[in-house]
Amino acid sequence: MEQFARELFAFFIALGGFGLLGAGIVTSLVFVPFGHDLLMVALTARRSDLLLYYTLMSAAGSVAGAYLIDLLFRRSGESGLARHLPPRRLDYLKQKISAHGGPAIAVACLAPPPFPYSPFLMAASALQYPRRKLLVIVGVSRGVRFLAMGLLALWFGSRILALAEHPAAQITVIALVVLAVVGSALSIYRWVKRSRRVEGLA
Repeated sequence: MEQFARELFAFFIALGGFGLLGAGIVTSLVFVPFGHDLLMVALTARRSDLLLYYTLMSAAGSVAGAYLIDLLFRRSGESGLARHLPPRRLDYLKQKISAHGGPAIAVACLAPPPFPYSPFLMAASALQYPRRKLLVIVGVSRGVRFLAMGLLALWFGSRILALAEHPAAQITVIALVVLAVVGSALSIYRWVKRSRRVEGLA
């Protein structure tokens, strides 16, 4: 198991920026605490000269994920959103988006785990927040967030590399990635199914 974990961890590390691109998409669609962060930190600690490239790939993945969410929820609107969120959270998100708009979305994108930001994207899209503004805010905010993560990786580089080589850390990253993939597939399936159901009732 330990050898398998090492090889699989090395595979994800070898994906480099493309791994971060995929992680950005996945973590926009489903809440996976620390998954993208751990990958960003581990990669930057190994190749500090690629910090800006890793940041841009992470931000691009987040924008792509936000665009997919927007496609799903802008069309279904508030009625579709109500099928995915409990009433209390829905009311909270509606209030934040209506009152603060862009700043509320930016804060959600910047917030560290365990704060999930995808519900804010869902609410903004369902409430018809301008798509272009939404994607710009996501790209800039997530870019700033992952740049900060990369700078922390540079500061604590040697310690992070030592931690990344530990089998327990590698298994944790792999488990998060697998959970993300499975969770994303299930989430997309449910979203599409519920959206069709809403359209059928309209």
